[in-house]
Amino acid sequence: MRLIIGITGASGVIMGYELLRALQPMQDIETHLVLTKSAIDTFRYETDLSIEDVRLTADIVHDIDNLGASIASGSYATDGMIVLPCSMKTVAGIASGFTTNLLLRAADVCIKEGRKLVLAPREMPLSRIHLRNIKEAADNGCIIVPPVLTFYNGADSVKKQIRHIIGKILLQFGIAYEPFRPWQGN
Repeated sequence: MRLIIGITGASGVIMGYELLRALQPMQDIETHLVLTKSAIDTFRYETDLSIEDVRLTADIVHDIDNLGASIASGSYATDGMIVLPCSMKTVAGIASGFTTNLLLRAADVCIKEGRKLVLAPREMPLSRIHLRNIKEAADNGCIIVPPVLTFYNGADSVKKQIRHIIGKILLQFGIAYEPFRPWQGN
């Protein structure tokens, strides 16, 4: 399996890093990472991680400005893309087909090729413009998985909340994630 992972400058970049860490030991999954410039800044604001540490968790790292990268073409087969977290700027770009960087182009390719594109929009509260853009993205086939809190599974720490979000996202690709605790019914 080949997955594109986009990390944007929305708050919560640690979730994108933890997603990459979850996928790293899975030998049958090749990850292609695209970081926006704002994501790099947000990693500096919100974490103690170096950008090199983040890049080392991916199999292949692409420069945001390289519109000639493999993942910019529909003839380069992937199983889809995850954008975690997904800024409202990125949602707007995806919803409108405004492909000014590699992350937006790769998302556009997923849509046009009918590949899964999971967006985890991170904003609160949501304006009508945000909601319109999210709806437009969903109408164009994107799967919207907002990183919201859950408590039914005993997720009583930030780490457990992040694991739940990652598990919900990976379910979209049929990928089992051991720390994920799905609802079992009562």
